[in-house]
Amino acid sequence: MEHHPYARQSRSQYGELLLPPDVRGPDAEVLAGPWPVAVLLHGGFWKAQYGRKLMHPLCGELTGAGWAVWNLEYRRLGHNAGGGWPETFEDVALAIDHLLDLEYRGLDLTRLVAIGHSAGGQLAAWAATRAEPHVRLTAVVAQAGVLDLRMAWERRLSRGIVRRLLGGTPEEHPSRYDAASPVERVPLGVPMLLTHGGRDDTVPVEMSERFARRARAAGDDVDLLVIPEEDHYAHLDPRSRVWDAVVRWIG
Repeated sequence: MEHHPYARQSRSQYGELLLPPDVRGPDAEVLAGPWPVAVLLHGGFWKAQYGRKLMHPLCGELTGAGWAVWNLEYRRLGHNAGGGWPETFEDVALAIDHLLDLEYRGLDLTRLVAIGHSAGGQLAAWAATRAEPHVRLTAVVAQAGVLDLRMAWERRLSRGIVRRLLGGTPEEHPSRYDAASPVERVPLGVPMLLTHGGRDDTVPVEMSERFARRARAAGDDVDLLVIPEEDHYAHLDPRSRVWDAVVRWIG
């Protein structure tokens, strides 16, 4: 695992780069990439007490399948972490663009998927829509993603945390909600997989269902998988059916 800062304003501005182990070809030669890249964005409702370690169980599964992994940390809310609007979003953009500086490590940036859980799903989907990126995503996976920030405020998810993220309510800052909420930014313009557990009592499955309807109506290619017996945290278990669906979908 390699530690790479992508900016210097905060100690949270770094990513972990993991490369696949040596893979042997049919004649026992070592195959050395270039590797497709999975950008991992952890959840935790953008709060500083949650971090990139949440995604560690998934990293080995991805590298074992021949993917390079860029597991991101970013500025979050609380503990003087410096996150919120627009800093959290700026960090995600900077971190993805920083892959240009890491391309020498054998990265194939023409196959670049962002995989985000919960709040990380919101950031992954948002990243596909940012203006004039230096590095463009080619696919997005949202695992129980918080894809509708107005709904998140209306339902008071995590005690109304989205108000802290964006500095106010939808009535106070409508333009921020328009800019940050993926459901307001369709079409994303890239293929997308949404996974959700039917027993999720943290992020309602209705959020993924509503996003899928809106995105498809706008012309996006969206696959939605709801597994009734899974909960919010099954997405972080590499043995779960929701994670197996991700690995199969990204190929």
